[in-house]
Amino acid sequence: MSKTKAKKFDAVKMMREIREKLSREYEKNPQKQKEDLESIRKKYGVKPKYSRKMK
Repeated sequence: MSKTKAKKFDAVKMMREIREKLSREYEKNPQKQKEDLESIRKKYGVKPKYSRKMK
């Protein structure tokens, strides 16, 4: 029996590829990132966080 197992699925590699794809996409169209985040917040009921400005 071999000590190393052949991976059938590499989740880390998949997530890196997804992040890279989205990064390229959002570089070309920054407004799309805002739209995507707004739709995700609406879908899951997440309120955006606002930072308070110091006086």
